[in-house]
Amino acid sequence: MPLTIVGGGLAGSEAAWQAASRGVPARLYEMRPAQPTAVHKTDRLAELVCSNSFRGDKLDNAVGLLKEEMRRLGSLVMRAAEASRVPAGAALAVDRERFAEIVTGELAVHPLVTIVREEVTAIPESSEQEPVIIATGPLTSQALSAGLVSLVGQDHLYFYDAISPIVLAESIDRDKVFRASRWGRSLTPTGVVQAFRPADGDPEVRPKPDAMYESEAPACGIDDGAGDYLNCPFTSEEYQRFYDALVHAESATVHDFDKERFFEGCLPIEVMAHRGPDTLRFGPMKPVGLVDPRTGRPPYAAVQLRQDNLAGDHYSLVGFQTQLKWSEQARVLRLIPGLEEAEFVRFGTVHRNTYVNGPDVLFETWQVRRRPTLFFAGQMSGVEGYVESAASGLLAGLNASALVHGEPVSVPPRTTAIGALSYYVSHADPRHYEPSNITFGIMDPLGRPPRGKLERKLAMSKRALDDLAAWMEAYGLGNGQPSAERESLRSSARSSAGGGGASPASKERLSASGEGNP
Repeated sequence: MPLTIVGGGLAGSEAAWQAASRGVPARLYEMRPAQPTAVHKTDRLAELVCSNSFRGDKLDNAVGLLKEEMRRLGSLVMRAAEASRVPAGAALAVDRERFAEIVTGELAVHPLVTIVREEVTAIPESSEQEPVIIATGPLTSQALSAGLVSLVGQDHLYFYDAISPIVLAESIDRDKVFRASRWGRSLTPTGVVQAFRPADGDPEVRPKPDAMYESEAPACGIDDGAGDYLNCPFTSEEYQRFYDALVHAESATVHDFDKERFFEGCLPIEVMAHRGPDTLRFGPMKPVGLVDPRTGRPPYAAVQLRQDNLAGDHYSLVGFQTQLKWSEQARVLRLIPGLEEAEFVRFGTVHRNTYVNGPDVLFETWQVRRRPTLFFAGQMSGVEGYVESAASGLLAGLNASALVHGEPVSVPPRTTAIGALSYYVSHADPRHYEPSNITFGIMDPLGRPPRGKLERKLAMSKRALDDLAAWMEAYGLGNGQPSAERESLRSSARSSAGGGGASPASKERLSASGEGNP
């Protein structure tokens, strides 16, 4: 088997798809269900354990650009996300069960992919003809972690990650919450961006720049309305009561480490609250862009609830990662207006995430510096976020395939989001390294940028997509436009999702060792 991939998360699944799509057989190892983890609930590949959101889906933000680049590179993760998306304003959120079903089903029936359900406890041998990708994620087992530490010559860095609670929709008091997206921001089927000025509520319609989309399929997914969130509005008194309860609530004990280190982009709400009484109001509880229709004014603070599945019966608390004890979560979160009688489908939890020091360990091709036939991908490689993890797996899969074919490895230029992310992971200051989301700030700046902030971002996105197309053509990866094959995959995925259950191809082929799903 030319390519071995360890880990069936977003990065490993994407890597397997990319390799198989280029004629390289891939053996994908996933230890679940034989070896469960503390946070996974199923045995499916690409299971989402934190939020169900892939974040912004427009070209005026960097993660929206990264998604579009991945779509043009034939990403399975992006196609599955489109086929399982749920309303989320200008963001891309998915029904997590259907998403995982689609990814698992597509890989299970691919003739060049073999899924093996067993734990890998040591780093496999690798060569140019048989490279290896380690994509075991932030919950890498202790046995494999020991081998990784030995390989990279230093201890892992680490941080803790926390998961948001989910509430039952029917337990939300609809008389106290209101439906709206921030600034009324949503993509509509007519292809315009709608925004609502908070002063008078009159819609301001801003057409898409024609130059960005000439003769192209829609660059980003489309949802169907401007009111995709339920908003729980606070008065000043309600906010103070909630804040006081939060800062005095008892947190769950974090084991195994002598200090806590959280990724700044995923801080527990209680950690943010201890930084000051207004920190939450400038973070996940910010009221800007929202107008309470009952008062005609922005609330003092607000908690947003995002639909978590296609059925619409589960809602997650946006940005409300927490490590509070479950009994404390029930007490404190029921102080949120509209959630006084909330029934919790899942409480928030905290778990350990590990990652290597990318600048010391990796080339920008995601190859290990000390062993170039070995690749790291996903969160354990030093990226943060679902999309970024899948993007690293995409490039690792492409470059591992190049090794097998005897071709040069490569990454897109730093003018692209995916190329800039690769450069950051491998060239940031190793003394102060921590995982990063994609931002326009780590991309090469424009030579002569437009004056307006929005125009600068759109110009950077246009340059990125042009440069990606040129890179793809130079390396024989197509012209950067959606192909008939990709559209066929999208239709197939949607058909599988529409059946209300697992894909018809959801049974995995037995591995060469005779092991499969129990």
